Amino acid sequence: MTLSGKYALVTGSSRGIGRGIALKLAEKGVKVAINYRLNEAAAQETLDKVRERGSDGFIIRADVSRPEDNARLFEQVKSEFGRLDIFVANALGDLFAVLAPPTELKIEQWDKAQASQGRAFLEGVQAAVRLMPDGGRIVAITYTPGGGTGSWQAYAAQGPAKAALESLVRYFAVALAKRGITVNSVSPGLTEDSIINALPPAAQEMIRDWCASGWTPMGRMGTTEDIGNAVAMLCLPEASWVTGQAIAADGGASLMNSDFPLAIQLG
Repeated sequence: MTLSGKYALVTGSSRGIGRGIALKLAEKGVKVAINYRLNEAAAQETLDKVRERGSDGFIIRADVSRPEDNARLFEQVKSEFGRLDIFVANALGDLFAVLAPPTELKIEQWDKAQASQGRAFLEGVQAAVRLMPDGGRIVAITYTPGGGTGSWQAYAAQGPAKAALESLVRYFAVALAKRGITVNSVSPGLTEDSIINALPPAAQEMIRDWCASGWTPMGRMGTTEDIGNAVAMLCLPEASWVTGQAIAADGGASLMNSDFPLAIQLG
């Protein structure tokens, strides 16, 4: 199944999950706008890999948490592509700048997290649909556990920001349904070559062991290609009846129950 002739913007696509999404779309014939915030060399490397897969695109620097950058981003998409068929909101923002437990969280950190997630998505979708024909595709990359639990205390700003993002997905899905534009979110599980790579090596090894032990039923961490596959699936014409949904691409991790020991759950 191909998406040949389509045009996409993937925010935060210079590395990690965003790159995996951009490359999977390129494999299906999509031309991709590669957005980055700081690392131009990584963005260029992603574009080179897009071209290796027989597609093309361009790179653009923009911090989606800044309204003026967001506006410029979509103006360049309009100038380069003329239209936009797929918008993937993936940019994470400066996560480590907003990590703090709720008792210590500063208002500036709260605002920064919201700006890079819910507000950026609101501005992005409003701009995207002005360039998007009927039948377009919008996908937000979120993290459902972060908005539904309180266990990772340092995620007290980013978790609610992701929850706001997921809520907006549902509102936009209803608003754009009559145009045949679908709006969904994909929630990755623990994924190789992602923000996990910024953790100390010992922490990364603990996470891999956790997944292998069975808390991820498929016994491994995800890959950026796994997440790219999930996003590409939602962009296919055959997915036109799926909208307003939060898809967990996590190898079954969200199916496990923390109330019971793993040995009981796996029998």
